[in-house]
Amino acid sequence: MPPEPQQERYGTGAATRFGLGVGEEVFTAADGRSQWLVQHLPWDTAFFGTDTYRLFTGLFGNETSLPELALAAQELHVRLAARGPYYAFSVVPAEDIALLQALTAGGWRLIETRLNFYCPVAEATLPAPAPVRPARPEEAAYIGCISATARNIYDRFHADPWFGEARADALLARYAEAATEGSYADVVLVPDEPGLPVDSFLAIADMPAEAEVPGSGSSRVLLTAVGPANRGWHLRLVAETVRRAATLGVPQVLMTTQATNGAVFRTCEKLGFRLGSTSHVLACSGN
Repeated sequence: MPPEPQQERYGTGAATRFGLGVGEEVFTAADGRSQWLVQHLPWDTAFFGTDTYRLFTGLFGNETSLPELALAAQELHVRLAARGPYYAFSVVPAEDIALLQALTAGGWRLIETRLNFYCPVAEATLPAPAPVRPARPEEAAYIGCISATARNIYDRFHADPWFGEARADALLARYAEAATEGSYADVVLVPDEPGLPVDSFLAIADMPAEAEVPGSGSSRVLLTAVGPANRGWHLRLVAETVRRAATLGVPQVLMTTQATNGAVFRTCEKLGFRLGSTSHVLACSGN
């Protein structure tokens, strides 16, 4: 996507519009030199029984010092805590050094480092087709069990002590169930090989192309898990995701993983994925 529409949709344009959406608030620091764009997340709040927020970004001028930004981050913590127990997180691009330093100096903790890959579908190197099928809605609970059992200690939920293992497992189970039920995913792929038990899945969400934006449109891997009975199927499921995108005429497949996940790196290398960006997940909480 060209820089101008990208900024309008996801960068400066999104920041300008922030505050108009449901649950969106703009917090201005006491010194008036910075602002925090914060969104309240009702689903997460209901699931955890604690007010949950996502920090979209912070706004400040180049002349604003790190001590000023750190103080503003501490002020945000105090203002959210004054409402009661809360949990907040933010996904910050690695390039945004000032924001990363401001949040960590202000008490936010680093939870996860993410690598964001993309695969130009027309240039992918695909193995022979693998037998897959869409998971059925009645399999939602089973898919949820696969997600909870194939635990990744480095994902955002398991790496953050605020959640704890049991709560992190429960969240990923529910997330996979909702994907299978069609709540937010377009399809969940599972193996369909005779005699092979289903012990893996991959959830996909499609973003249609925008007529005025050349090269837009994508299929995103939302969630995937592979149990021991399906060892080696991550590569096959991702390959079929790329093959499905080609059938739909979608130009690219997107996939995000932790910087610790060597197995996913090998899948990316074999299929022709490229590294697009790096980001860090930070969080803070108050009781």
